[in-house]
Amino acid sequence: MKKFFKYVLKYPKLILILSLIITIAFFVVMRQNTSMETDLDDYMPQDHPAFIYSNQAEEWFNIQDGIIIAIENSKGVYNQSTLEKVKSLTKKLQSMEEIDKDDVKSLYSSDNIVGTEFGLDVKPFFKKVPQNHEEMITLRNNVRDNEMVYERLVNKDETVTLIIAEIGEDTFSQELYHRLLNLVEEYENPENLYVAGRPIVEGTMAYLGPRDMQRMVPLVIIIIIIVLLLVQRSIKAAGFTLLVVFFSVIWTFGLMASLKIPIYAVSTMIPVMLIAIGVADGIHLYSHLHIFMKNNPQADRKTAVFDMLNEMWKPVVMTSVTTAVGFISLLTSEVFPIKYFGLFTAFGVLSAMLLSLLLIPAGLLTFGLPGWKIKNSNVRKNENKFLSAIAHLVIKRKYITLILTALIIGVSIYGMTNVWINSSFLDKFEKDSDIVKTDTFINKHFGGTSTLNVILDSEEPDAFKKPKILKKIDEMQADVESSLTIVGNSFSLTDYLKRMNKVMHSDSARYNVIPQNKELVAQYLLLYEMSGDPENLWEVVDYNYQKANVTFQLKSDNSIALNSSIDRIKEHLPELKKMGVSVNFAGSGYKGLVFTDLILEGQIKSILISLIIVIILLSLMFKNIKAGLIGVVPITITAMISFGVMGLLNIPLSTTTALLSSIAIGIGIDYAVHFIERYKIYATETRDPQLTGQKTMRHSGRAILFNAMVVIAGFLVLLASVFPPNRSLGALVSMNMFTSLVGTLTIMFLLLHIFNVYFKEDDK
Repeated sequence: MKKFFKYVLKYPKLILILSLIITIAFFVVMRQNTSMETDLDDYMPQDHPAFIYSNQAEEWFNIQDGIIIAIENSKGVYNQSTLEKVKSLTKKLQSMEEIDKDDVKSLYSSDNIVGTEFGLDVKPFFKKVPQNHEEMITLRNNVRDNEMVYERLVNKDETVTLIIAEIGEDTFSQELYHRLLNLVEEYENPENLYVAGRPIVEGTMAYLGPRDMQRMVPLVIIIIIIVLLLVQRSIKAAGFTLLVVFFSVIWTFGLMASLKIPIYAVSTMIPVMLIAIGVADGIHLYSHLHIFMKNNPQADRKTAVFDMLNEMWKPVVMTSVTTAVGFISLLTSEVFPIKYFGLFTAFGVLSAMLLSLLLIPAGLLTFGLPGWKIKNSNVRKNENKFLSAIAHLVIKRKYITLILTALIIGVSIYGMTNVWINSSFLDKFEKDSDIVKTDTFINKHFGGTSTLNVILDSEEPDAFKKPKILKKIDEMQADVESSLTIVGNSFSLTDYLKRMNKVMHSDSARYNVIPQNKELVAQYLLLYEMSGDPENLWEVVDYNYQKANVTFQLKSDNSIALNSSIDRIKEHLPELKKMGVSVNFAGSGYKGLVFTDLILEGQIKSILISLIIVIILLSLMFKNIKAGLIGVVPITITAMISFGVMGLLNIPLSTTTALLSSIAIGIGIDYAVHFIERYKIYATETRDPQLTGQKTMRHSGRAILFNAMVVIAGFLVLLASVFPPNRSLGALVSMNMFTSLVGTLTIMFLLLHIFNVYFKEDDK
């Protein structure tokens, strides 16, 4: 390494120029090729069995996510103005190339099944908006009498009506998102219009995500500049430390763009992460340089820079590698955003390491050493007294330290048992945001904006023409709807057959049941198929009547709602199985649930793998297995505390907070590496455990303290995010950094002392 350092010292200007050229090249690529991924389905592993089956089911039954437009008129929707808007808005949606005409459902486009003297007839509720009171009353009565429409497209008090437009796969875009919002805005007043549905959630996330990043990055830069100036007390030092992280951010996003990797919602936090994390190497390098200059005031510039590189390259490389390991362990996740977040954050960390070892020395040699006032160092003396006192107190009160640590671990374990996973994409937004208010409004008046598809399958053709099976499906629907308040409605083939049976018996409510024999079921279905528009039927059953789709509408998309619904549905599985019917689940709601299970599974894997790798790396780095095991104690306790706090405060595990353990391990291990490396050096020099502890505290303890202050300040910026999970992550990571700092300077230091690491018995 010394030969490498000589090249750095010999060609500082060349290093600065090459670094700038590479950064500009990455910046150009980033500007030209960066794209945002808005389709939540693309967040998920498409080769997973659950997603493969769900995708097949979506093709069988044309299951698509829909945009829901609610039109509210407090005086009632049965008036010419409101119905004209329903008709006009329906036709405009049908004319959009991204939306199939048959996939728009409203009072204007939906079919009304009625009985005639010749059999069944299927016709629209209206083609021309009713012009007089009698026609309006007829329309209202027709809707009320149709259970397939009443309380599904028109609410019970008849003040709100829905238009549901299903969006074709891979056709939703930001341009369409804004076009839809602008279109709806045209129809406001006197009616109130509300827009909801998963595509709108996706569009809003894609719209707010980059803006959130653009707002937070300048804020984190300002805060980090202020904190760096306070701890480094040099504009030059703060400037080059920041330059390192700026370059590493550009390199990271430039590499993503060159590899055609899109930016996911969670990727927007990478700049904040790298800015907060990347300053660590600069802080430690400048801190060592300051101590060297204080002890060697006559040393020239090259000597000071060489000593800084020679003494600090190893801990800088070690901390960067272990931090990268923490993030790379996220590759075990099957969730693409988390996988890519881990990979590219690790690349950014290693880029910051390389740039720190090149740019900072080159800057020092080209622009001069920081203008520190080494004399008049009363503040430094106070710092040394404070840090030496910590070392003395930890050893003196070792039993108190151990007991407090044990109590904290116990409380954390209790809290961890209450951690739950949240599959909701809607919970990523503020409770008082427009999109959440809209969703709440529609859920209040209708069955629900979220769906769960239950796919029934039989090997026997025409199985779903059997009254026995159909009655069981109807019983399952009624049971789930009545037993769970979160389930607002359901829809299946049984709803068609009950409607047909009723209208064929003069609209008698007595006949709003499944027909008694298979022949009558087959006859009704044949009549419907002959109606000229049987396409809607194939959304609930396949052509051979061997597969059926039951859709449950839910008033929430979180995992608690989905799991409770699935558990209730599964209670009906044994009877269905006896009838030769198997049950599977599909649709965006179910895929979201599997998605969160994969997050938890990935978290467990990444924690275990990263801890094992870090223990091995530390043991090899320090050539001591005890040092390796002791080094992971602070980050292990920190991870336990963070998940314990999540459980105690009811903060769910989501795609964002799932990053917590890797961040805690990746960043927190830095403190342990720097502390143990310096502890080892002073142990060899002094052979005195007490003096070793004090000197380590004054050297690495000081730098670790400054590092923690900067990282905590950087992550606290996430509290300004518009997304609640980002705010939770910012608060939790800041807490993690504090607990890692305290854990390193107390329990880890105490364990090094108790287990006599790097000392023989006769040294004590």
